[in-house]
Amino acid sequence: MFVATLLTDPARKGLDPALAEALRNAWGGGGLRWLAEGEAAEFPLAQEPGNLWQVWQDLQAQGVDLAVQPAEGRRKRMLIADMDSTMIEQECIDELADMAGFGAQVAAVTARAMNGELEFEPALRERVALLRGLPEAIIDQVLAERITLRPGGRELVATMRAHGAWCVLVSGGFSAFTGRVAAMLGFDEERANRLEVADGKLTGRVIEPILGREAKLQALGEISARRGIAPGEVMAVGDGANDLAMLKAAGAGVALHAKPSVSARCRLRVNFGDLSALLFLQGFAREEFVGL
Repeated sequence: MFVATLLTDPARKGLDPALAEALRNAWGGGGLRWLAEGEAAEFPLAQEPGNLWQVWQDLQAQGVDLAVQPAEGRRKRMLIADMDSTMIEQECIDELADMAGFGAQVAAVTARAMNGELEFEPALRERVALLRGLPEAIIDQVLAERITLRPGGRELVATMRAHGAWCVLVSGGFSAFTGRVAAMLGFDEERANRLEVADGKLTGRVIEPILGREAKLQALGEISARRGIAPGEVMAVGDGANDLAMLKAAGAGVALHAKPSVSARCRLRVNFGDLSALLFLQGFAREEFVGL
């Protein structure tokens, strides 16, 4: 058995009941269940539809996300999440660089690296080098003035933890940010790169080894094994090329507002919903969310 889930932007609540019913009827699905009025609905299917991706494309034009996945084992025992442009709405290194006067230059490199056009590790070293001489205190300023949490994040972590899941924040960004973000959102643990600091200033170097694509995959394997959780019981979420390995290894890899090259390689794609979409994909109704 499979489950089809329809999602849209919670701010719009624009999921038309007639559209959901029409798709259910066209695919011969079971009873329609609303997970949140105007936001998310699901129905069971006996098999995966042959025209899934054509329908997905058509619905994208209407601002609706569509996912079809096996019904069994949808609720996961572990969440492993990227931070930049996933759990938060910014790229921390871009914000730091903007403070240093290199914003546009660094943002262009970040975009290419996240789309898989550049190798992550050398691209990170190149960008961090431009931060040399910035006072360490600028990190607190960026956190206070520029970093915003993506909607639905607190509810995602709180609800999964309330149902026994272990939640991990793993980032190619920096521990000075992940520590604070992980605490704000309630993650159980976090991993990230470390910026080298000397005499209260950034040196322009990252402390090796750099946590990149393979390190995120390794984190998924190590932490799930330590917790006695199979990879199929893990939900991963990210947006960049350095997230692809962990997204492919997880039982449910969600490309969230992802770069085109990343989205194209993932079966679960959320382009309109916020982080609450990850709960809807697991079959949680909004009234079941914790932390609202």
